[in-house]
Amino acid sequence: MRMFSRKIASVAVAAAIGGMATGAVAGGFAIGTQSGSGTGNAFAGGAAAADDASVAWFNPAAMTLIPGKQVAGALHVVDPSFKFQNTTSTATGVAGANADGGDGGDLALIPNGFFTWALNPKWSIGLALNAPFGLTTEYDPGWRGRFTAIKSEVKAVNINPSVAYKVSDTVSIGGGLNVQKIDAELTASAGPAGTTKLEADDMGFGFNVGALFQVTPSTRIGAHYRSKIKYELEGTIAFSAAAPGNGDVRADLDVPASFSVSALSALNPQWEVMAEITWTGWGDLKRLDVIRTTTAATLGATLPGAAGSTITSLVFNWDDTWRYSIGANYKLSPQTKLRFGVAFDETPTNDVDRTARLPDQDRKWVALGIQWKPSKTGILDVGYAHEFIKDANINNVSPIGTVVGKFESKVDILSVQYSMSF
Repeated sequence: MRMFSRKIASVAVAAAIGGMATGAVAGGFAIGTQSGSGTGNAFAGGAAAADDASVAWFNPAAMTLIPGKQVAGALHVVDPSFKFQNTTSTATGVAGANADGGDGGDLALIPNGFFTWALNPKWSIGLALNAPFGLTTEYDPGWRGRFTAIKSEVKAVNINPSVAYKVSDTVSIGGGLNVQKIDAELTASAGPAGTTKLEADDMGFGFNVGALFQVTPSTRIGAHYRSKIKYELEGTIAFSAAAPGNGDVRADLDVPASFSVSALSALNPQWEVMAEITWTGWGDLKRLDVIRTTTAATLGATLPGAAGSTITSLVFNWDDTWRYSIGANYKLSPQTKLRFGVAFDETPTNDVDRTARLPDQDRKWVALGIQWKPSKTGILDVGYAHEFIKDANINNVSPIGTVVGKFESKVDILSVQYSMSF
């Protein structure tokens, strides 16, 4: 899992379900698109809303508001762009290569799946299948920052069964278990040793708990906590032009905990408003050391071969973050609802330690969507969001000089979800 560790640490990850990769669409390397119905509200009010079975992810306590059985499936088309703009770099690109790396982002698909079942008026169970973390970036192999990053890809799949109990007419509680599998690949130039490739994987376990309060007939508040997940990553490192340096590696990584508080209120039969504040504990990610577990050839002073030696250390010095979002729904007719939302998503990164693996910065979301009920049992949601990302400065030192400049980035998201009750 060493590859994953380095990659997640250095890039912070590309994730997806079933091998589909994507650019991160939230702060750090979190994937923010966890339901099709939430996209149109910029995911405001997720822990208090109960539109469909996706509540199994956002707050299992809210499953008590979903009658009968329901299944929901969503697909998100994500189009991220990460373009480096050189300012005063001394590192140069290989002749004939795009010196600034081209666009590090690429079109990707992210699926989600959810199921809820009201066993009786008190108890409900549910299941969420999704990709909560991830990022893929890939630059021209000969670009000026090739010693820092060429390709960074991580695929994460999370399975989250849950249960909810209706304590009273105004209070529900819920909780679940999380089984999360991550695979990763990280490549970079190693000079005379060719291209280095780190590959790793691991499985981790966590939990989530939530509560829902109906404070008035028209207003409810939800709270949801998701635990950190610890990984003991294991994998391999390989050099394309120096096979004696190949070997096994390991690294330890914690994926952060998060806590959300949401509110949703029906102002009248047509209008609903919602808001959410989410804390994410990225501050635990300060440094990641990739350590050899088998002995290999020493490839120079910076690539030791002894078992137990640190082959690379990735410095993050990240901070905890906050995400703020507000949204509104307008009921156009009994079958049609319009959605609106905006959000501000802080980055955990900083101008000192940021690298091209994850050129993240603060994000502002603008979103809209529409819900249509074609039948009594079916619901179709379509949502669109654009992320305005602040320019991300980098100042990295590599064996061939400095890489100094900024990344101009943006993300477009189109989501489609269909829910069916039975």
